Amino acid sequence: MIETWSARPKRPRLSRRDELLSVAADLFAERGFAKVTVDDIGNAVGLSGPALYHHFDGKESLLGEMLVRISESLLEKATTIVDNVPLGDALDPIIAMHVDFAVDNRSLITVHFRDLVHARKNDQGRVKELQGAYVDIWVDIVAARHGPELDAKDVRAAVHAVLGLINSTPFSGRLRRDALAALLRTMAAGSITAFLAAHSI
Repeated sequence: MIETWSARPKRPRLSRRDELLSVAADLFAERGFAKVTVDDIGNAVGLSGPALYHHFDGKESLLGEMLVRISESLLEKATTIVDNVPLGDALDPIIAMHVDFAVDNRSLITVHFRDLVHARKNDQGRVKELQGAYVDIWVDIVAARHGPELDAKDVRAAVHAVLGLINSTPFSGRLRRDALAALLRTMAAGSITAFLAAHSI
């Protein structure tokens, strides 16, 4: 399982590979993929640019691994939730899990939205496949709160809207982490509750 790459106290020291991924995520988020060089990434961790090629084939490879790994992590965590909690009770845990990801990985969210197009085609496809499976789990959880008569297209649209709300953290201002996480959990749960209520009429 991947550790999130935000700077948090009392985390184990990152491997050099994960350190490069973390630094690259911040640089890509700040400047954009096209404006960051291999030398920039290497210099940020005390490596020469060419030394980065001992870990990755290049920027595109690094970007692809960054986005594939975090997509795998989210899917693994969601799968663990539904394997251990009845679908009807899994909404709060999966909201809390995704909120924690979003508040701790703002750079990764920015990079995904803006720079996925720069990854290699096979990595783009893998990210989209993993994210589709992740959204499917959310859809199953939300549908379980209502019943089989709920239109799956409506549920999927609602899930994407809620994930967009949670993933707004790069634009969330200066709220303390705990306050922001609580706000997002409340708003996400409230949005789904309102959606289900509207379709129960």
